[in-house]
Amino acid sequence: MALVTTTASTAETTSPQAGEPASPATGRSSRELPRWVSHGSLAVTLLVVLALYTYDLAASGYANSFYSAAVQAGSTSWKAFFFGSLDAGNSITVDKTPASLWLMALSVRIFGLSSWSILLPQALLGVGSAAVLFASVRRALSGRLSESWTITPARAHVAGLVAALTLALTPAATLMFRFNNPDALMVFCYVVASYFTVRATETASRRWLALAGVAIGIGFLAKMLQAFVLLPSLVIAYAIAAPASWKKKVVDLVVAFAAMVVSFGWYIAIVQLVPASWRPYIGGSQTNSILELTFGYNGFGRLSGNETGSVGGAGTIGGQWGATGILRMFTSESGEMVSFLIPGALLLAGVAFALLGRRAYLNALRGHEATGETVALGALSLYGSWLVVNGLVFSFMAGIYHDYYTVALAPAIAGTVALGGAVLWARRSSLAARVGLAAAALATAAWSVALATVPGGIYLALALGGAVALVLAAAGFLLGTRLVPALSRTALGLFIAGGLITPTAYSIQTATTPHTGSIVTAGPATSGLGGSSGRGGVGRFGGGAGGGFGGQAGTRTGAPPQGAGTRGLGAPNVGTGNVGGAGAGGGMGGLINGTAVSSDMVTLLSANAGSYTWVAAATGAQNSASYQLATGHPVMAIGGFNGSDPSPTLAAFKALVAQGRIHYYIASGSFGGSPSGGSNVSSEIASWVSSTFTAQTVGSATVYDLTTGA
Repeated sequence: MALVTTTASTAETTSPQAGEPASPATGRSSRELPRWVSHGSLAVTLLVVLALYTYDLAASGYANSFYSAAVQAGSTSWKAFFFGSLDAGNSITVDKTPASLWLMALSVRIFGLSSWSILLPQALLGVGSAAVLFASVRRALSGRLSESWTITPARAHVAGLVAALTLALTPAATLMFRFNNPDALMVFCYVVASYFTVRATETASRRWLALAGVAIGIGFLAKMLQAFVLLPSLVIAYAIAAPASWKKKVVDLVVAFAAMVVSFGWYIAIVQLVPASWRPYIGGSQTNSILELTFGYNGFGRLSGNETGSVGGAGTIGGQWGATGILRMFTSESGEMVSFLIPGALLLAGVAFALLGRRAYLNALRGHEATGETVALGALSLYGSWLVVNGLVFSFMAGIYHDYYTVALAPAIAGTVALGGAVLWARRSSLAARVGLAAAALATAAWSVALATVPGGIYLALALGGAVALVLAAAGFLLGTRLVPALSRTALGLFIAGGLITPTAYSIQTATTPHTGSIVTAGPATSGLGGSSGRGGVGRFGGGAGGGFGGQAGTRTGAPPQGAGTRGLGAPNVGTGNVGGAGAGGGMGGLINGTAVSSDMVTLLSANAGSYTWVAAATGAQNSASYQLATGHPVMAIGGFNGSDPSPTLAAFKALVAQGRIHYYIASGSFGGSPSGGSNVSSEIASWVSSTFTAQTVGSATVYDLTTGA
């Protein structure tokens, strides 16, 4: 990719830093990286990321069985593929738009159903995110910054590599790019939209800005309204840095918004306009409406806590999703997954923004050609505001909140650290820049040690070693020009290495630990309100056997379950059956995680399976997913994920039974319905089945044959 070297005036020359000889013709540093070095270093970096994200990838089995079941269905039915159905019989969809499922289902169609084929696209999205972030940071820093100083191509390249590694080594990123939740695709779309916006700010390009809108639209198709949280940052960057009049900027932003709406609106229109009888029920909604799902359960309800059918209460103190507040990103599992570099990133961004001064954006506001300084300022405002805005949204959202959501902050932290650090390093002749670098180093040292005291052991030892490196780096920064250039560069190396050592250790632990279930955490620490395990689903709620909210053990192909999650205050919920491929094992069943499937159950459900649309029906998507993945045949999820959606109604279920389309009903204990106003149809169906048909026990499961009378 060509480096951008736009200048405010071709007559200007710059003075390189001491110890870096300048080219007589250009005034730029002669320390250019040879092509083999630049290409080779990027290739090695991305190979390291690929290795981290694909190492023993199948250890997590089917990871989140909820999405894996939908992937399995989409790999056998194009209708299920398009709508994101949980089963090939198309009874109900997942509670998200299905773009991330499309990638995984295509992989399964190519390679066959396995945990590896499901999770590989997620890992590749992680590598792609690192590569695009590298390109974005390098491009933002590749132009002339002022008459007095410059960031050379070599420095821009190194800053890009630091950004890529910082993103990849954030524990939350390592978790999600090895998992099958939709966050991986959404974050990739975030990073791509940011790159397009940086390109747009260089020349006030309407085309590049429209492409940023398209990227956000695709992100919407992955995780709905959460994709829009990035919009303020894109607008701020373009408004500050694009060299155009305000009139043109407004028109460009309107065009980009229209491109975004078109890029996701086609899908919403099709699903909303297709007759309900032609498509599956929209999971997560109470009225079979994708618009309700968009703006309610997956939209404003996440902010207010008013989510009909949700399993959790509002996120106040004592609420099931933890206490809201400004410290949420630091004091819960979230802090241990993402916050290592946040204090330093904010310090670097603040000082760098101040040092870039008014000139950069005044030129842009007057419609002058963008200087490299202007583009850097726009990129810094993009990633810095991304960190602040997303962090505040996560801190104060009162609805369903999971700590792995913080993966959305990883590119913002990485971009802010790389850009802010590069700007201050280039301006280190200024006392303010040196103080900013030193303060960031010391803040990172203190906070990394504070976080590492939770797991202790090797993690605390590494954090203390990193803190020593960061303190030495801070001293080197403050000494500034009193040091010879080699020692000055050593201080920079200590800064980078010291800051990354603790998150690297957490990320390696995350990559070498299986993760399964709906609620997973990264790293070794367990300090959150609900009590969590990085080794499995987080059991925040209690529940009885066969119901409630259980944890699920991580499983390896052909190996017994391992790394059980916790189950409220009860014992670990470890399944004994690992039937039907990796990840089929699990707990005794529940809402948050799947259920163990015995070989006897697989034999029973598979018998004459082709004669039925659904070989079985079970309350809750995680329960049904376990049976579907174990047998390879469609299993109806009554009530969707939470068991609280009105699908199917009791009358519709009776009709399907009368038509002979459902073979068995699998009882799931007492869970069904919702404490947050959802439908009780699953309980109604359970009562009707138990009073009409004869129960039999298969393994540890209670089963009713719906093709025979009571």
